[in-house]
Amino acid sequence: MAPPTNTTASSEDLATDILAALDKSQPLLSSDAFPSATFVDLKAALDRLASREMVKYDTIERQEALLEPEAEQIAANGSHEARVFEALRQAVEGLSVKELEETIGDKNVVKIGQGKAFKEKWISKTKDGKFTAVADKINDTTQEQIKIVQQTKTHPDAKILADLKKRKLIRTQNIFSFKIHKGPKFALKIPEEATDLTADMIASGTWKTATFKPYNFKALGATQNGGALHPLNKVRQELRNIFFEMGFEEMPTDKFVESGFWNFDALFVPQQHPARDLQDTFYISDPKAADFPRADSPDDTKDYQAYWDNVKAVHQDGKYGSIGYRYPWSGDESLRLVLRTHTTAISANMLHKLAATKGPDGRPLPARYFSIDRVFRNETVDATHLAEFHQVEGVIADYGLTLGGLMEFMEIFFGKMGLHDLQFKPAYNPYTEPSMEIFAYHKGLGKLVEIGNSGMFRAEMLESMGLPKDMRVFGWGLSLERPTMIKYGISNIRELLGHKVDLEFVQGSPAVLLGEE
Repeated sequence: MAPPTNTTASSEDLATDILAALDKSQPLLSSDAFPSATFVDLKAALDRLASREMVKYDTIERQEALLEPEAEQIAANGSHEARVFEALRQAVEGLSVKELEETIGDKNVVKIGQGKAFKEKWISKTKDGKFTAVADKINDTTQEQIKIVQQTKTHPDAKILADLKKRKLIRTQNIFSFKIHKGPKFALKIPEEATDLTADMIASGTWKTATFKPYNFKALGATQNGGALHPLNKVRQELRNIFFEMGFEEMPTDKFVESGFWNFDALFVPQQHPARDLQDTFYISDPKAADFPRADSPDDTKDYQAYWDNVKAVHQDGKYGSIGYRYPWSGDESLRLVLRTHTTAISANMLHKLAATKGPDGRPLPARYFSIDRVFRNETVDATHLAEFHQVEGVIADYGLTLGGLMEFMEIFFGKMGLHDLQFKPAYNPYTEPSMEIFAYHKGLGKLVEIGNSGMFRAEMLESMGLPKDMRVFGWGLSLERPTMIKYGISNIRELLGHKVDLEFVQGSPAVLLGEE
């Protein structure tokens, strides 16, 4: 039986009716005994009786075919092609398309019917453009097929059913009914069941004769709508664990808005660089300008004016062995506020602070920093790009570092993420030289995919901060979204972050171990 919404009797009354009907004959078919009962009420009544072992039942599923409105017209008036043939047969001398439409009264019938009538060779076209009937008589097979479906709710030929469904003349629906038998504890009256053992029952002794409702250990229970970590947060925590395991310190990344000085100029990015254009960067309209770089705590004694002058000089005139970019550097441009385009702005700030520290030998101590946080780019949104994403960045400052050491460290770092057999390709970054793009073989895609960017920070950037000439700094970065999409098999970034995210996917996504297959 179909599951309609209207009910004719409560499941409690229906349970009593089932027992009475089953007492007279068994097995009992619900479709015959209770044709007007709804699926929901009947199932509830049967489950109630089955839980007491008063009945047993089997579910019977079958598929019924129902006529669409167009098929109902065909059953009553004939198929489109038969109606076209009949109109032309009665006209004798033939009809034009317009006359045929007026005779039948339905343009759609004429349009579909004439084509099929031609195919069946029931009609032909005369020299003057009219249609005329050529067959003596026809057999309206379509109407016959539809009448069989109308009467029996099916058709013995599965191919005909499939064809009628393809032509959108019928639709199918699943119908459920039940075959009911007496259970071991069958009775005409439903016994009352106690759900709890009470103090009164113990005191009076009625518990000895009471019937207790059995526990249902298979019940799933109510859905617990608890919180769930987003897949990005799961992968983020795995990456944090890798960094902490390798001795890194996490950088504070709470500044979404940065000045052009920290975001670009301190990184030796020229003020004419395309990355600083409006089509690539979000600029803040109010306030438009940042304050001059200054100390952010009372114990910060660094000379920011000297740092400002060094950055200006290395851009405009060249310094520290570099000829610079040789353009008139603008302080106003440097103070424009932007939504940070990378977390390397934070790395620059941390390295500037590192330059002021002194170890036992009077030089800055080696350091390892990392950050994972949101950055913003004026990107066109598509399946692989958003206007905001999360950048993973690592920085190592030490003495005697080499490019070979960077490549070896990348093998170790990405190996902990399950990525091996890395390949490196020369690249360009304004603030690193040499620079390399990092590729790894993706088994699922069957090809090399870019997984990150890396390089050694330029002397123009580091010595402007006050770091010694022999201190070298590795830097590398990747997006958080890329490994997350690969790990969870997501092809469209908008399904991972944004308003199209499926909350069931977030709640049901498994934990992730980056080093595991």
